[in-house]
Amino acid sequence: MSERTLIRGGCVLTLGDRTPNFSQADVLIEDGLVTEVGNGLRSRGAEVIDARDTIVMPGFVDTHRHVWKSLFRNLGDSGAAVSADVFGPHYQADDLYAATLIGLLGALEAGITTVVDWSDIQMSSQHTAAALQAHADAGIRSVFVPGAPSWSSDQERHNATYEISARNELTTLAYGAGTVDGTDPETEADGWVSARASGLRTHAHVGRSPERRREISGLARSGLLDATATLVHGSHLVASDLDLIASAGSLLSLTPASDMASGRGVPPIQGLIDRNIDTGLGVDDEAVAPGDIFAQMRAANSLQHATMFDLKLAGKAGLPKLLNTRQVIKFATSGGARVAGLGKVTGSIEAGKQADIIVLRTDRPNIHPINDPIGAVVWGMDTSNVDVVLVAGKIVVHGGSIQADVDRARKAATDSRQRVAEASGMVATSLSGDVR
Repeated sequence: MSERTLIRGGCVLTLGDRTPNFSQADVLIEDGLVTEVGNGLRSRGAEVIDARDTIVMPGFVDTHRHVWKSLFRNLGDSGAAVSADVFGPHYQADDLYAATLIGLLGALEAGITTVVDWSDIQMSSQHTAAALQAHADAGIRSVFVPGAPSWSSDQERHNATYEISARNELTTLAYGAGTVDGTDPETEADGWVSARASGLRTHAHVGRSPERRREISGLARSGLLDATATLVHGSHLVASDLDLIASAGSLLSLTPASDMASGRGVPPIQGLIDRNIDTGLGVDDEAVAPGDIFAQMRAANSLQHATMFDLKLAGKAGLPKLLNTRQVIKFATSGGARVAGLGKVTGSIEAGKQADIIVLRTDRPNIHPINDPIGAVVWGMDTSNVDVVLVAGKIVVHGGSIQADVDRARKAATDSRQRVAEASGMVATSLSGDVR
């Protein structure tokens, strides 16, 4: 017997290529898939979600996050205390499970239904199993990108990706490339080629400093840059790099809040728009960035606007148009899904797509009255507006509360944070809730 859910009477932003947005409509879900979007749909024995006074839209896609760092959220002002090389080596498998679970539950609670988890802490098979178990237990759609940490060898990273299998149908695998040497990209070629042969996407950090500006040209010369590559950050990419990326059909994940807070530079937003490069948004590191996509949308929008206004004040003419809310909301949904390699699966509300859907309250004082639904989501809403979250048609957040054993997850995270902090010699006052 099929499982049916009817989301009734909301403002539906499908954000799809084939299905329009609706000022008011219903969404019918059967066996985890969207089957119909329209007015006056019959419930046919379905569980009904009353979506009056809400916006119904695809769940957000976080295209790049190091979820394992969740134990040390919001420590960005504490200097060395947040360095992965300080606390990372002390993670046991149970600590990685606790960090990954609390991080993914936090993402769900923020309306994120898909997370690309760059888990560059695979120190053993036990660590990998623990991380994958956390993905399964969280109930989120995910892309798991295993990799060796910075304090271990490249060979460990190459071995990690191909010896594992996802533990649930919501998780897919990808290859996490190491640092690409622009003068000798062949050092990474074996991993990229093996990933491609295995049908996996490759995710790679690029353009994080001026000293690494030859990465993209090196990848292109080696034939590694193609449509299966998801590139991350890119703050120091130049026009010729972006031209090569566009020509190859590669995609880019921007992490604007983290990059700006970490001093990596300004993401090349306008260059991506000019070349129609598929773009997604990511949190990256919660030590220095908010863990929700509302904040990333505002960061991207504000950065592009500020850049254009600075050029205008400098007397520049013929400037591009300002990034608009229609563009940036697609960075966070359908564009992000393509960047994650899941464009045929999620990212829009259309018949045949997985029912990864969020219901956002519009009756709260922080957003009412609604003058433009898309503008309200991008500029005005925050996590307090998240009322219902569905992943593959299953309700995982209801009434703003996550449907999971949060107490168990919190205790595990608290215990692990304390153990890892003590083992790494981190300053106790940085973890004591000091309010001075």
